[in-house]
Amino acid sequence: MIHSDLEKLRFPIGPFHCPEHITAQHIEEWIAVLEHFPNRLENLVTSLNDVQLDTPYRPEGWTIRQVIHHLADSHHHSYIRFKWALTEDNPVIKYYYEQLWAELDDAKNAPIEMSIHHLKAIHFKLVYLLKSLSNADLNKCFIHPEHNEEVPLKKNIGIYAWHSKHHFAHIENLMKVKGWL
Repeated sequence: MIHSDLEKLRFPIGPFHCPEHITAQHIEEWIAVLEHFPNRLENLVTSLNDVQLDTPYRPEGWTIRQVIHHLADSHHHSYIRFKWALTEDNPVIKYYYEQLWAELDDAKNAPIEMSIHHLKAIHFKLVYLLKSLSNADLNKCFIHPEHNEEVPLKKNIGIYAWHSKHHFAHIENLMKVKGWL
């Protein structure tokens, strides 16, 4: 497989590109993605069996099961990051090693229903919170230690809308290639 094909498998919708000026319309669209994502994901994967769930979406990539559990872990972290930024002054968030988390027993073997239910709950809470934020709140930041980068909450909404669509595309593309759709 040539490099560009592997990159297309890794980033099926491309990398996240944040608009230079984030508008209210961007935020509204991103929140809508987050609001509907758990049900869209559930509808996509509900009929998959264990063999299908344990199929990697690309060579040396995570299985569908690992991707679903990763989404729950990652979006849980994101929710907490929003809360920290809203209640503290530019907090430095805790980095976690998602690759190692994906190798834990729950990510590799647990039923996906637990993470689907978790995503539904965390997105319900997250969307409720996001819809209540003022412009001042949206401009609050946390600091990501990986790049020592200040991340405004309005940008983080976009990142997680992209993250939802990114991993959805991993699963959907594999299902199309395999003829499971």
